[in-house]
Amino acid sequence: MLLDAWSKLFPMTKTTAIRRRGRPPRVPRDNPDTREALIRSGLEVLTEQGFRAAGIDGILKRVGVPKGSFYHYFASKEAFGRAVLEQYAAFFARKLDRHLCDASLPPLSRIEAFAEDAKEGMARHGFRRGCLVGNLGQEVGLLPDSYRAALEQVLGDWQQRLAVCLDEARTSGVLAPDADCDALADYFWIGWEGAVMRAKLKESAAPLDTFLAAFMAGLPRRRD
Repeated sequence: MLLDAWSKLFPMTKTTAIRRRGRPPRVPRDNPDTREALIRSGLEVLTEQGFRAAGIDGILKRVGVPKGSFYHYFASKEAFGRAVLEQYAAFFARKLDRHLCDASLPPLSRIEAFAEDAKEGMARHGFRRGCLVGNLGQEVGLLPDSYRAALEQVLGDWQQRLAVCLDEARTSGVLAPDADCDALADYFWIGWEGAVMRAKLKESAAPLDTFLAAFMAGLPRRRD
């Protein structure tokens, strides 16, 4: 649901080369544009199909890179998936900061702005693509062991960023003084990831609206 902004950060580039009969196209070694193109292609495929169903050949075909060059940049599909996850996590953290640290809006309105942006992103892609972290989390029992800790770390980072925003709401007097911002942020991401999955299933933003409305209504407000 973030691919339009992702494209601006990591634009696809085409490699031009003379194709010799019977040989795959030659791709320059250590070309950062090629590596980023592979990661972007992987992001598109993994957000639609998941890790287990994603085939390396399909990812390569999207960017016109031969399999030999793929293994120059990544030792294995596991290493490739981790690289995609790391870049997605960094990109998403910046996106969260853009919304949750927006001082022009009250803290709780920042959360609503993030949700609205997410809904628009999913709708642009026909609800075929969801959250990479959520997709991988659903497959964690079938993934290499290294993914479990990596996914927990990413979700923990998102939780901490949201907790800071909620703490601002508590400090400003919108939330109750005893509001547990860490627990509320944890609850948000548990529910939000489920809502994203349901939105893909229903091909509708309605599950996101339902969850956000329930989350906002359930926040412990300050009583004068």
